[in-house]
Amino acid sequence: MSEQFDYDLIIIGAGVGGHGAALHAVKCGLKTAIIEAKDMGGTCVNRGCIPSKALLAASGKVRELRDTHHLKSLGIQLNGIGFDQQAIANHAGNLVNKIKGDLTNSLKRLKVETIHGWGKLVDVHKVSVITDNGEKTITAQDIMLCPGSNPFIPPGISVDHQTVFTSDEAVRLENLPQWIAIIGSGYIGLEFSDIYTALGCEVTMIEALDTLMPGFDPEISKLAERILIKSRDIETYVGTLAKTVKPGSPVIIELADAKTKEIIDTLEVDACLVATGRVPATKNLGLETIGVELDRRGFIPVNDRMAVLRDGEPVPHLWAVGDATGKMMLAHAASGQGVIAVENICGREKTVDYRSIPAAAFTHPEISYVGFTETAARELGEQEGFEVATAKTYFKGNSKALAEGETEGIAKVVYRKDNGELLGVHIIGPHASDLIQEAANAIATRQSVQNLAFNVHTHPTLSEVLDEAYKRAEVAVV
Repeated sequence: MSEQFDYDLIIIGAGVGGHGAALHAVKCGLKTAIIEAKDMGGTCVNRGCIPSKALLAASGKVRELRDTHHLKSLGIQLNGIGFDQQAIANHAGNLVNKIKGDLTNSLKRLKVETIHGWGKLVDVHKVSVITDNGEKTITAQDIMLCPGSNPFIPPGISVDHQTVFTSDEAVRLENLPQWIAIIGSGYIGLEFSDIYTALGCEVTMIEALDTLMPGFDPEISKLAERILIKSRDIETYVGTLAKTVKPGSPVIIELADAKTKEIIDTLEVDACLVATGRVPATKNLGLETIGVELDRRGFIPVNDRMAVLRDGEPVPHLWAVGDATGKMMLAHAASGQGVIAVENICGREKTVDYRSIPAAAFTHPEISYVGFTETAARELGEQEGFEVATAKTYFKGNSKALAEGETEGIAKVVYRKDNGELLGVHIIGPHASDLIQEAANAIATRQSVQNLAFNVHTHPTLSEVLDEAYKRAEVAVV
């Protein structure tokens, strides 16, 4: 470390991205400090991935044990399944505290200095930190920004954090409204519709776009709509805006046509979850002091090395990772970006391969994907002059799925028809979030379906749905 600086690296934000970067920085021999204004672990640990997955696990068990038809097919009979709402909430809260403690202890063990306060750039090598004890300035050779994101509240929606709330409050499961509206049908909306319906709530889902689950491959979305929505106590509106939402008892929601903006209906519900995406937490970071402008949506401009850009050029020694960059607003993407940034700080040229980063919705059954959708792949093919093909296999033909009586779902592979390169994989079915990693690894190394078709998979396992899909694709390669 240069003697003119207090640290080799200062990280602003101790979410998953900042934490992952700090661990890798220490491994690389960098003296590191991490600044956090709120909770260690950021959104993922405290208000996102961790508590929501705990709620999904518990509510999923309730759904499974109440499915008497499924249990009867396995020769099992149960009478009277109940649950304790507070105990389920406590399960999520306890898990948050454990993971948060583990993160804190890992930083202490590695001698990463943790500073509680608000960090703000003074210049490229200097950070001002406002703490409970006043303001101080610290310096570093490199600075990394990991401020994360916050829930987006559209205009016209009033949030009181009790009857109208975001996922920040929903993960605490303080109440189970008899009838709840969920605005948005992305990951957050889907997962909470799964939780609420499993625990006996009626749901109305409101989507501004013309189709539900617009971020997924259309074929997967269509199947997911049948399995996860139509078969459950969920009413849906598409192409519809929640023009106004007024908290209270009841919550009053004015619905408008998304195109004409004309009011078409009014709902009175017990509660409303606003699940309309997230916006970057990039205010008051001091970026203006060094001439860095946020993009029109408020994201920090970066390149694939995770260097912050000023007028399109990298700012020396300044980096940003995670939701605030707007690349892929996923916890594991942030962690991966942090590692890549540290590698570049250490002079080892590396870039992020976003094509190989998977995503998942932890519904019952799960949805996962990696790489291109079929539509995006065909657009790329038109640009670069190659044909795209797909192959599908069904869980209803998988021995393990049949043994468990969970046969809803498909695995779909998207590939180049000329050389067989795997371009994308989309799965809806049991354990889809685990199965997708095999495909992600294959895309990361740009594998062809011809090579993948010769991999041997354990029998009987769910992974054989991918094995069969690769084999079907391999036959069709020119």
